[in-house]
Amino acid sequence: MAGALNAALKDRGGVWFGWSGQESEDGTGNMDLQRNDGVTTATIDLSTRDVGEYYNGYANSTLWPLFHYRIDLARFETRTGEGYERVNKRFADSVMPLIEDEDLVWIHDYHLIPLGDELRSRGVENRIGFFLHTPWPPTRLLTSLPFHERLVRTMLSYDLIGFQTAEWLGSFMHYCENELGAQVDKQTGTITHEGRTTKARAYPIGIDWDHFQAQGDKGEARQAEQRFLSSTRHRTGMIGVDRLDYSKGLPERIDGIGRFFDEHPERARDLVFVQIAPPSREDVESYQKIRAELEQKTGQINGARSEVDIVPIRYVNRGYSHAELFGFFRAAKIGLVTPLRDGMNLVAKEYVAAQDPDDPGVLVLSEFAGAARQLGCEGNGALLVNPHSPDALANAIQKALDMPLAERKRRYEAMIGTVRDNDVREWTTNFCADLSAD
Repeated sequence: MAGALNAALKDRGGVWFGWSGQESEDGTGNMDLQRNDGVTTATIDLSTRDVGEYYNGYANSTLWPLFHYRIDLARFETRTGEGYERVNKRFADSVMPLIEDEDLVWIHDYHLIPLGDELRSRGVENRIGFFLHTPWPPTRLLTSLPFHERLVRTMLSYDLIGFQTAEWLGSFMHYCENELGAQVDKQTGTITHEGRTTKARAYPIGIDWDHFQAQGDKGEARQAEQRFLSSTRHRTGMIGVDRLDYSKGLPERIDGIGRFFDEHPERARDLVFVQIAPPSREDVESYQKIRAELEQKTGQINGARSEVDIVPIRYVNRGYSHAELFGFFRAAKIGLVTPLRDGMNLVAKEYVAAQDPDDPGVLVLSEFAGAARQLGCEGNGALLVNPHSPDALANAIQKALDMPLAERKRRYEAMIGTVRDNDVREWTTNFCADLSAD
């Protein structure tokens, strides 16, 4: 998401406001203004209490699991909900002086849902849009959230709300119609409630195509490709690149790979899987648990299947540059992108974008990723799988490993046009045009 927004601001100009990622003792809200590579950033620090209640608490221990259908992991605490509202009020106070009369205000993601409403209460009359990068849960799940009506009502202060897919849009409209009693017009994509009308539409986000292709021309990308190829020792390389998060289906993915090796033990000499999983939100307990679980499962498979010269799974707990990832993607003949639930998933699109048209790899993609709608291509394109099923994953890996070149090319050609043409600039243009329109 950060790369996509950076590309949008480079093209159009503007100010990117948000939390600095740093903590200060008092979290006074003093602003740091910087200009880098043509983009102005305006950031404030938060207090330790704010980070605990707002970020680690309500945003990432309540909304994130709930929005990804993991109600079993969601924590509902009054204290963190109050912290979420308090910090959004502070953000509104801080950003107000930056907003000029003709500005479009575009607010992003679940951390900042009430921010538009806070700006309205302070007299901001600009066009304000909101885009949600995560899924939106079904109504029956959302109603488990205390004060769910209060949260959704704040969203109707926006002029335009964007979702990644028609499915998440439909879930939101269903809630507004059935829980709020709003008037919903699905043909025009409008929601009218208490005299105010909000537009809501789907805008599938894309990658920064030109920027990503430029990465492939760098020596860093070519070196990474050669490193990957030389390290696999003539075995087929399969890759996964995911932030360390339970929504990404990493333990389930390892179970599927383990099932494949259980059914085809001789193929440990044909296939090596590289999982790159940079850590994230390390102060949240559920993230600590998933890291321990992933390390345990990987160790068990490697202990059973390794030989002196072979390790079937390589688990890398760090991040890499965009150029290095381009090289890794190009070298890997199978891309494994199997989240349990994702708003979109740009890794899937980057994997496709990095492929050699004359010898492309195979994308194995979760049917529950937002990108599945665009890349599934009705039997062509990606191999769609149920990430909860070890057998389905094992079968998809076998099919990808044995897929002939002609079929690989056909599937690649079914996806590449969508990835290239529906890029981040198209996404930005469409959203901003609808936000600007009365």
